[in-house]
Amino acid sequence: MFKPKLALGKFLKRKEERGIKDQKAVEGIKDDKAKIRPKFSLLNLFRKKKGEERKGIEYLKEEIRKQEKKLAIAQDRRKKLSFYLEKAGLGLDPRWLSKNIFNLCVFINLVISAFLIYHFSVTFGITWTTILLSIVTIWVLAFVLMLFLLWILFYVIVDLKIFKRRVDIEDVLPDYLQLTASNIKSGMTIDRALWYAVRPRFGVLAKEIETVAKDTMKGEDLKEALQKFADKYESVLLKRSISLLIEGLDAGGEMGDLLNKIALNIQENRIMRREMAANVTTYVIFISFASVAAAPVLFALSGILIKVVSSLGGALGGATSASTAVGLGISFSSAGIQYSDFRIFAVVSLLITSFFSAVIIATIKKGSAKNGFKYIPIFAVISVSLFLIADQVLGKLSTIFF
Repeated sequence: MFKPKLALGKFLKRKEERGIKDQKAVEGIKDDKAKIRPKFSLLNLFRKKKGEERKGIEYLKEEIRKQEKKLAIAQDRRKKLSFYLEKAGLGLDPRWLSKNIFNLCVFINLVISAFLIYHFSVTFGITWTTILLSIVTIWVLAFVLMLFLLWILFYVIVDLKIFKRRVDIEDVLPDYLQLTASNIKSGMTIDRALWYAVRPRFGVLAKEIETVAKDTMKGEDLKEALQKFADKYESVLLKRSISLLIEGLDAGGEMGDLLNKIALNIQENRIMRREMAANVTTYVIFISFASVAAAPVLFALSGILIKVVSSLGGALGGATSASTAVGLGISFSSAGIQYSDFRIFAVVSLLITSFFSAVIIATIKKGSAKNGFKYIPIFAVISVSLFLIADQVLGKLSTIFF
C-alpha cells in the first residue's frame, strides 16, 4: 500500500532536479551571451563612429545652410540698395559704394589721428601711451560712429533726390498726358502715342518713358511696364494716373478722352493746392518773421543785458563790505552766466529754430516737410548773421549809453 506514495515522492524529486537543471541552463546561456558580447565591441565602435560621422555631416549641412542664408540676405540688401539708387537716377554699384564709404571713413580717421598726435605732442606734451590710447579709441568707437553717420547722410541725400525726381514728374505729367491724348486721337496706338509724346523738357519723365518703351520692345507687356514705373516712385498722383490708364486699356474705351480728363483733374488739384497755400500765407509770414528776424534781435538784447548786469555787478562789488558793516544783507557779484556761453547757446537755438520753422513752412505751403530742406540753409544763415550784426550794433550802443 505504500508503493504509490514512494513513486509520487520520486516523481516530485525528479521534477525539482529538472527545474534546477533548466534554471542552470538558462543562467549558463546568459553567461555565454555576456562572454560573447565583448567579441562584438569593434562593431559597436564602428557604429558609434558612423553615428558621429552622421552628426558631423549634419553639422556641416547646418553651417552651409546658415552661410547660404547670410548670402541671400546680403544679396537682398544689395538689390534693395540698387533699386533705391535707380529711383534716385544714380547708376552706382552697391559694392563700389560700400567700398568708397568705408575708405572715406578710414581717411577721415587717419586725418584725425595725425592731428591728435601733432596737437597732443606739441601743445600738451602728453606721453605716447596716452596718444596711442586716444587713437585706439578713435579707431574703435569713432570709426563705427562715423561709418553709421556717413550712411545716414548718404540715404538722406538720396531720399531728397528721389523726392525731387518725383516732384519733377508730377509737374510735367498733365502736359505729357495731353500730348499722349492728342497722339491717340490722331490714330496712333497707345504704345506709340506714349513714345512720341516724349519731349526733352519733360526731363525725368522722358527718361522713365524711354525705359518703359525699351521694356515693351524687349517683349514685356505694356501694362506691366507702366505698373513697374508707377511702383518705382511713392507718388499717389502718378499711381492713380497709371492705374486709370491700365483700367482704360483693360476696358477698351476711348483712351484720348480718358487721358485728357486725367490731365484736367491733376491741374484742378494743383490749383486747389495753390489756393490753400495762399490762404495760410499769414501763418507763413508770422513764422518766418519770428524765426528769422525777431529771435536774433531778442537774443542780441539778452546778450547785452548780460553784459550790463555783469559790469554793474563788478562795479558794485565793493559795496558788499559796506552793506554788511551797516547790517544790510545786500551783496553784489559779477559771477553768473558768461557771455561766451550765452552766445553759443543763442547760435545753437537759432539753428534749431531755423530748421523747424523751415519744415513747418514747407508743410503748410507744399504739404510735405521734405520741401523745407532747401529753406533750412537760408533761414540758418540769415538768422545767425542778423544775430551777429545786432549784437555788434547793440554792443556799441550800450557802451555809449552805459
